[in-house]
Amino acid sequence: MPLYDFKCLECGEQFEALVRGANPVVCPECQSQKLEQLLSMFSVSSASTRQASLKGARLKNSKVQRDKAIADHEEIHHHRD
Repeated sequence: MPLYDFKCLECGEQFEALVRGANPVVCPECQSQKLEQLLSMFSVSSASTRQASLKGARLKNSKVQRDKAIADHEEIHHHRD
């Protein structure tokens, strides 16, 4: 059962999907079936692909950290009131 990388042409989400038989692959964010199959990072490895992966991971992590900081700030100020 192969694992493929996809990009949703509707919302731009990039994700991996395990493709099984005739089951259609859908975007986990918007449920669209309009997808582009990407080259897997397993099959292509270079300095530029590693940098692109690292940049994407840092961007996702920065959003999580920002949301956590906002939640912590709100909890502190709500607790004082």
